[in-house]
This record gives sequence, C-alpha cells and structure tokens, in this order.
Amino acid sequence: QVQLVESGGGSVQSGGSLRLSCAVSGGTVGTYSIGWFRQVTGSRREGVAAIDIQGTRKYVPYTEGRFTVSRDNATNTAYLQMNNLRPAETDMYYCEAGLNIRWILSVYEYQHWGQGTQVTVSS
Repeated sequence: QVQLVESGGGSVQSGGSLRLSCAVSGGTVGTYSIGWFRQVTGSRREGVAAIDIQGTRKYVPYTEGRFTVSRDNATNTAYLQMNNLRPAETDMYYCEAGLNIRWILSVYEYQHWGQGTQVTVSS
C-alpha cells in the first residue's frame, strides 16, 4: 500500500522559507503524479503545486515563482520548496499521489494522500 508522510512544516515569519517533504513508501515517487494541497479544517482543499510523471509542473498563480515542486528518485521523496512565505499561506499542507491524473492540481483525482504538515506564517 502506498503511504505518504509529510514533514518539514513549521512556523516562520513573513518572507521566510520552508521545505516540505513527502516521503513515499509502497511505491516509486517517479511513477506517480504528486500534488501539494492546502486545507484549513472545515474548508475545502485547494491545489498549490504539482508535478506529473513527465516532470511537468503546475502552480497556482499566487505562488508567483516562489514555490517549487520536485521529486528525488534516489530518496523516493517529493518536495515543496516554499520561499518568501506570506501569512495568507498559513495552512495544513498535504501531498497526494496518483496515477492517470488529468489535471494535476485537481483535488478530486488522486488516490493516495498523507496526513499533512502545518505551515504557519506570521506577519
């Protein structure tokens, strides 16, 4: 069974950076599309950044080049580098893995998900 474990969240001031990790077990990270999503309890999950099996990246516009999604096949881990963080980006962040994903920022298409890691950005 594929399992995803997020880590790397924390508390930073506005303008700070975090690198979120998504450790994959039970599967090979390079064979899945990987999406990063954010969600506050009681709200809808939203896509942030994703990478497909071809290596094509997609980002929501507000990231404005500040975020980078990647994967490292050697460590079987996906990453989300988050630079110049803003308070509005405070949230729980989740990684998701899926096969046959049409739109990699879709919250509806992934088959596997992690438990999330908290990102808090103070002003």
